[in-house]
Amino acid sequence: MINKNKLLDKCEAMTLLCTNACSYWSFIKFCFNIPLVLTSSTMCIINSISQDANSVKIPNIIVNALSVLIMSLNNSIKPSEKFELFKKLSQQFMILSQDIECIDDEITKEKYDILILKYDNLIQDCDFEDIPVKYKIQVANKYTCANRHVPIQINGTVGNVSKRELNNIV
Repeated sequence: MINKNKLLDKCEAMTLLCTNACSYWSFIKFCFNIPLVLTSSTMCIINSISQDANSVKIPNIIVNALSVLIMSLNNSIKPSEKFELFKKLSQQFMILSQDIECIDDEITKEKYDILILKYDNLIQDCDFEDIPVKYKIQVANKYTCANRHVPIQINGTVGNVSKRELNNIV
């Protein structure tokens, strides 16, 4: 029963963490899309109010350069892909949490091994370096303060050691 609760805590923590990361990358994606819309609109306005193509040559070059720069950064950072990844992971960790919660009685070793394998596969798909540190700290603090288990990827070994020391003192 202890292992089941430990795995459930970790899945719930990862659900929260991936949801936070999904929101973060959604905002970043939005921040890239707004300037692209503005530069496209600006190009349309500049080209439609001018009668002489030579008079708008420099503004067109500047606005086009800005658009290319924004698109290059967007393609380099890939916020849309990261948003989709964390959205998918959040949903999968939620489903795994629900699967674990549905187990009422004692869990068999085989069933536990399958759940651990699913959890490990999801953890391997998670790009922790793409999650802002503040979200990792928030989730780690929430779960540690509630005396719940936290995945080592967001808590680090120091947090787990101090948690074990607290449990040994009590």
